[in-house]
Amino acid sequence: MQSQGKIVVASQHYPPDPSTTAAIMAEIACRVAGDHEVVVLSGSPGALPASQIGPGKPRVIAIKNRMAGKAALVRRGVSELLFAARTFFALIRELKAGDVVLTVTAPFMLPYAVAAAAKLKGARSALIMHDLFPDVLVMAGILKPGSIVTRTMRFANSLMFRALNAVITIGRDAEQPLLSYSGMRRNKIRFIPNWATLVPGARPLASDNPFRKALPARFIVGLSGNLGFTHDPEIVFEAARLLRDEPDIHFLLSGWGIGFEQLKQLQAEANLPNVSFVGRVEDVELEAFLASANLWIIPYRKDVAGVSVPSRFYNLLAVGRPVVLVSEPEAEAALTVVENGLGWVVTPGRADQLAEAIRAASRADAAAMAERAVKAATRFDRTVAMNAYAGLIDELLRNPDLAEQR
Repeated sequence: MQSQGKIVVASQHYPPDPSTTAAIMAEIACRVAGDHEVVVLSGSPGALPASQIGPGKPRVIAIKNRMAGKAALVRRGVSELLFAARTFFALIRELKAGDVVLTVTAPFMLPYAVAAAAKLKGARSALIMHDLFPDVLVMAGILKPGSIVTRTMRFANSLMFRALNAVITIGRDAEQPLLSYSGMRRNKIRFIPNWATLVPGARPLASDNPFRKALPARFIVGLSGNLGFTHDPEIVFEAARLLRDEPDIHFLLSGWGIGFEQLKQLQAEANLPNVSFVGRVEDVELEAFLASANLWIIPYRKDVAGVSVPSRFYNLLAVGRPVVLVSEPEAEAALTVVENGLGWVVTPGRADQLAEAIRAASRADAAAMAERAVKAATRFDRTVAMNAYAGLIDELLRNPDLAEQR
């Protein structure tokens, strides 16, 4: 029997959009729809997959949205502002007192609109903290730490965090920067990590793997996924340059985003013999692609702790592969790597350390590390996460303010 309270999920990214954020929000919406009425305000046009249509599934309302490329900062900012404004007015129409609205930090203006609309309508609001703004923009060098824009965003964050009823973090390192805001209280914070979409189990290094068989080297180093402003593509390329005379080691790169365009430009100029690119890998080929490399790199810029968590990390563990993480040691993924013996953590900006970690990985006990990776991946389980989200939604429906109830 469904409760009377309605759940509204507001997300720019939702199926048929292929992004990780879209998949996560769809999983949550469909899980909660088993117990409550769920409405999704989606900024992703197109037909939904058949598995998300029918009785017991969310009702999806398309919000007009035109997404500019990440490199077009001004146009992207305007389009994201318009999407946030349209979502605000849609929420004003949809929400009633006692409802719950759930959103995510993409685009960064959306949470402000959601918190304001929920406050005006007497609804409860929750934010999934994938990235912390303006910290992400400061980390990427787009904003200065003491600029007027940065200070304005931090002030707006204090108001938003005061209005929100719950903030879901996907990394333990996010709590400290969140608590630096006057509007945030520890009892509002819930830690629900993301999960592996692939079934945990060590995949063999097969010589006939379609992504591996054309490469002459014994040891393949992989890089996959979106490389945005928070990532450092140059450190990967410089490590490849340092290892160019070691024929047993080869770099296999596939992804998208401004960082990959930079990598392609660097390779066009240097033509390193130990670097290969493949096109963006579709979901049906993801398992084979992740199983093709001996080692995977996740290259962050400095100051990532508390700002961003790489969702791709969990699938790398699920296929039984070690990782080299370029990151501060206190970041969530770095903590997981060190605590479980899953690979190496390298200081941001140190290509020499990255090259040495790759050399060490090529000599390490792969079987033992694969076993530890798979064991760690089993802890990041979809069912556990979905039950945690469902439990939080139920609590928000019952309690007007989690911070005072706990």
